[in-house]
Amino acid sequence: MGKRDNRVAYINPIAAARARGPVQNSGPTIQDYLSRPRPTWEELKEQLEKKKKGSRALADFEDKMNERWRKELAKNREKRLGDKERDKRSTDREDKKDKKEKKKKEKKKPSRHSSSSSSSSSSDSSSSSSSESEDEDEKKSIKKKRKRKRSSAKRPSDSSDEDSDAESKKRKRIREDGEKDKDEKERKRKRKAERNHKDSSSESTVDSHWDEAEPKKKRRSSEEREKCPGKSKKKRKKKHKKHGRKKKKKATSQSDSELD
Repeated sequence: MGKRDNRVAYINPIAAARARGPVQNSGPTIQDYLSRPRPTWEELKEQLEKKKKGSRALADFEDKMNERWRKELAKNREKRLGDKERDKRSTDREDKKDKKEKKKKEKKKPSRHSSSSSSSSSSDSSSSSSSESEDEDEKKSIKKKRKRKRSSAKRPSDSSDEDSDAESKKRKRIREDGEKDKDEKERKRKRKAERNHKDSSSESTVDSHWDEAEPKKKRRSSEEREKCPGKSKKKRKKKHKKHGRKKKKKATSQSDSELD
């Protein structure tokens, strides 16, 4: 298996351009750009002034808009001012009406006073009778007030008596309950004392029986020993023999283990 041929043909670009020959210029050259027609200083100043002033069409448009806004503002001002004038007129009318009503009331008052002064002479005769009737009414009202005070004073006294009776009843109940509790406690104590006394007496009787039985048993055992003393000696000898045999077995087992 051979390697692939990855070589590419290389062409010198400068040599290729020379072989092609001169290129035809499609656009303006640098010389054309440098030799272009340039304005004078005066013409340039004129151009700058025109730019500062702006175009005439835009200026005309701005003037027209300003005129429209001015007209609308004038209309709005007239409306607002007219509303304010109407409000002022309405308030003035209301104030005038109030003043007229006050004047009418003031005129009516002195006419009343004059009529009362003219009738005062005629009412002097009746004033004495009216004063007497007023005195009687005052006396009656005073008597009624006194009766009310007395009745109100009696009511709290009655209520206080009832409260005192209720408190005395409560105290009696509390005392009775306390006495009952004391009686029950005393009864319980007596019952406990009786029970303890019975228990102690039963224990004493049991102890006395036990004390009486023990010396009887001791006496019997001593009597039996006296009757057959030989048996007790034989039993002791057998015990000694058994103990000696056990010692011998232990000694023989130890000597065997030492020899091994």
